[in-house]
Amino acid sequence: TDRLDVVAIGNALVDVLSHESHEFLTAHDLTPGAMELVDTERAEHLYAAMGPAVEISGGSAANTLVGVTSLGGTGAF
Repeated sequence: TDRLDVVAIGNALVDVLSHESHEFLTAHDLTPGAMELVDTERAEHLYAAMGPAVEISGGSAANTLVGVTSLGGTGAF
């Protein structure tokens, strides 16, 4: 029987990476270096206002499994 080293339970999130000024952050009430969960309306507002962005799968459960598998372990989400 195959066994898993780690089983993660969590929310599948999307990290959005964009280079913006401190003025942009202040204008949109965002904290530099912080993570903020947003609803669809807020996300659409920010996307319309910001420059180009990169979307990457995220969330602590998924990120943990990436680390486990990069070290040779097995995991499930």
